[in-house]
Amino acid sequence: MATTNSGHSTGAGKDEAELRRRNVTSYEKANGQHVYKLEAEDTKKLQKPQTGILQFLDDWEFLIAPIIFTAFALFTRLWRIGLSPIVTWDEAHFGKFGSHYLKREFYFDVHPPLGKMLVGLSGYLAGYNGSFEFKSGETYPEEVNYTFMRIFNAMFGVVTVPLAYYTARELNFKRTAVWLVTLMVLCENSYATISRFILLDSMLLCFTFTTVLCWARFHRLQHKSFSVEWFIWLFLTGLSIGCVCSVKWVGLFATALVGLYTAEDLWNKFGDLKMPKMELATHLVARVVGLIVIPIIVYMFSFWVHFLILENSGPGDAQMSSLFQANLRGTEVGRDSPLEIAIGSKVTLKNMGYGGGLLHSHVQTYPEGSGQQQVTCYHHKDANNDWFFYPNRSQPDYDPEGPLSFIADKQVVRLIHAQTGRNLHSHAVAAPITKADWEVSCYGNVTVGDEKDHWQIEVVSDAASSDRSRIRTLTTAFRLKHIELGCYLRAGTVNLPQWGFKQIETTCVKKPSPRDVYTHWNVESHVNDRLPPGNAANYRSPFLKDFIHLNVAMMTSNNALVPDPDKQDDLASKFWQWPILHVGLRMCSWEDHVTKYFLLGNPIVYWGSTASLGVVGLIVAWYLIRWQRGYNELSQADIDQIHYSGIYPVIGWFFHYFPFLIMGRVTYVHHYYPALYFAILAAGFSLDWTTRGFNSKVRWGLYFVLYAVVIGLFVLFSPVVFGMQGSNRQYAYLRWFDRWRISDAKMGEDA
Repeated sequence: MATTNSGHSTGAGKDEAELRRRNVTSYEKANGQHVYKLEAEDTKKLQKPQTGILQFLDDWEFLIAPIIFTAFALFTRLWRIGLSPIVTWDEAHFGKFGSHYLKREFYFDVHPPLGKMLVGLSGYLAGYNGSFEFKSGETYPEEVNYTFMRIFNAMFGVVTVPLAYYTARELNFKRTAVWLVTLMVLCENSYATISRFILLDSMLLCFTFTTVLCWARFHRLQHKSFSVEWFIWLFLTGLSIGCVCSVKWVGLFATALVGLYTAEDLWNKFGDLKMPKMELATHLVARVVGLIVIPIIVYMFSFWVHFLILENSGPGDAQMSSLFQANLRGTEVGRDSPLEIAIGSKVTLKNMGYGGGLLHSHVQTYPEGSGQQQVTCYHHKDANNDWFFYPNRSQPDYDPEGPLSFIADKQVVRLIHAQTGRNLHSHAVAAPITKADWEVSCYGNVTVGDEKDHWQIEVVSDAASSDRSRIRTLTTAFRLKHIELGCYLRAGTVNLPQWGFKQIETTCVKKPSPRDVYTHWNVESHVNDRLPPGNAANYRSPFLKDFIHLNVAMMTSNNALVPDPDKQDDLASKFWQWPILHVGLRMCSWEDHVTKYFLLGNPIVYWGSTASLGVVGLIVAWYLIRWQRGYNELSQADIDQIHYSGIYPVIGWFFHYFPFLIMGRVTYVHHYYPALYFAILAAGFSLDWTTRGFNSKVRWGLYFVLYAVVIGLFVLFSPVVFGMQGSNRQYAYLRWFDRWRISDAKMGEDA
């Protein structure tokens, strides 16, 4: 090291080693070397070294402080964690998904599998066998060690506290601000509460925190490019990105932040004409491998393990392709089904679109349009999915004793619904939702009908044979063309209203692309006593195809999670309510005999962090105005500190918050929690920057007041974290605003 801010030589030896260990405020580049600028209080320590215990604490603060903070995190996340013996809030979902892993049953969910596999692991370690149904509000049986499973989950919440500490250090905050950021994470009531249950949110937060820490550390190592440490933190950043995206797709927002930084960094290097082209190319390749290839490998590996574990048939089978289902143990799909389809065969038809369901009908009719029997696409398997292949009306009637007639490409057939005996039918009546398409219905019977019951088979491909002359169970993809109208049977991604049981609208589309997979169908199950059993289960479904299919199905289902106008969701909230702590969330029943939990943040953490977003903007505007007026008061190190430690957290907050402004899906308060962390980092920067010129005692005094307020409000609202017992009205003192439904203080309200 060269000099301190005051120009005194640091020398060498113990003081220099101490300052290298300590978190420094900034660095400048001189003569090709990075020179660290030290705080004034550090300079004084060089002039007047500390001795004894104070020196020891100061030297090892970077280990002692996070250990102390972690000890408190263990208390806030674990104390009385098993107090409530009932299935609380979304434990009903994620506990059930964990059970499927233990039973190895295939299921479907809108989130990637890593977090739910970890839930399953917690159950396995707890000795749970997967037999409990995790019904909401139900009491856990003795054989389910729910306390251990919650503790396993809570440890991810515990880890966020030391991660926040080290991230603040890497962002170059002074010790006062580092402690404040750590305390804000430690004493954030909503973080503590959400960590205490069998949910995915603590895992999502943990991997978001690791991603930010790895990115910040990698940035600090820019002057050591291509060193072993540089490569380690680059690959750890990619690993963290892969993990956070494998828990929930919200992790893509953290990926976008790192991607923006990487693009900016490479752009700056591209503008450095002194950098050899080979070195620039190496930087590019390293980042492609570390920040793109590794995350993709981690993400795909989580699905590979997901498919490997879930080898048995389960409730999510219908979301996958028929070939995939045929390879599950215990499935009825393709098992002993005759291979080639003949007239008279009873079949189920699977739509080959991503997440496609089974062609379905039921006795209910359309409330508008033709008023005929509804035809939909449905993911659950029942008898209403069964259809018979019959000859068209220009041919002789089907004779069960006559010669077999196999269905060929270009053949015109009728499809008769097995349960109601009506023909699959279309006509020039607008579809109920997609008005540009024709309605598809069921009409008539075996003898009553017309040419509008006729459909032509058009073979698209066959996964097992180059012979497309016939259609085969599972392997043949075909389209159904309506002879009269020239349209094609299609099951898209639009759900019918409640009168259609929220099932998928099925229409006849007029001008489809031949590659539109939502017009492609295959025979999933096939019954015909006159035909020998086949062996179609030997046809394997490729992993990559299954991976893409499941991800598109997840995306489609996630987009379908829109508010239901027919129902009132008292737990949902709007994006604008989150940063101002306008609303909380009841996690369970509010009856007196139930231990109650309420998702509500620490007011000073929420309001202070939200205000800090504006403060960062004001700081940037202030220096831009002064720069325009000719002031040159910031060193390059100061500009970098504002840029990477102030602006980037605000960008991270924006990336995690703005998508919820525009998405149509139903939203809840916990969707804000990743964005809240970036707001907390912005708060740390704002206070660190605005108090950097303060006298050391004044600054410490100000921070101690903030520490006390953060801790005091956590303690005040601790009942919402550790569980409220007895009448909720005794907690009315916590209901600062009417929207905080902690108690039913007003008669009749929130009943």
